[in-house]
Amino acid sequence: MSPRRLVPVLLAALMLIAGGWQVARAEVALYYAEGGTAISGYDPVSYFRDDAPRRGRAEYSLTWKRVTWLFASAENRDAFEADPRAYAPQFGGFCAYAMSRGRKSMTNPLAWWIQDGRLYLIHDLDLRDRWMRDIAGNVARAREHWPTVRRN
Repeated sequence: MSPRRLVPVLLAALMLIAGGWQVARAEVALYYAEGGTAISGYDPVSYFRDDAPRRGRAEYSLTWKRVTWLFASAENRDAFEADPRAYAPQFGGFCAYAMSRGRKSMTNPLAWWIQDGRLYLIHDLDLRDRWMRDIAGNVARAREHWPTVRRN
């Protein structure tokens, strides 16, 4: 390959590597944020206010815990900014069911559950069904594992 053609290939490879590093940094920040954006761009406040997840918009964003959070409205962004822990998903946005088993796993923003005013994200809808068979037990086990697992 000629040097002229090699430069764009090398630049693309560096961009891919940098993108992967950004995901790793976000995980170190304790929130699962693929590409640096929490909940795959869904508005965390919408789970509570709309009873369903809504896509956030870039113009209503903020950075918290070194990741970007998107919101469907300025009102939702302001509510989150005033009390982020009230709206942020538990266990750093990682799959709550996997956490109850002592592991980290990615989540599907459409597989979720609110229990006792807390948002739990799950890997997929099938696992959400398992999660719901013993919510209290799963939450308790996930809380036990979280301090250790979050550091890994």
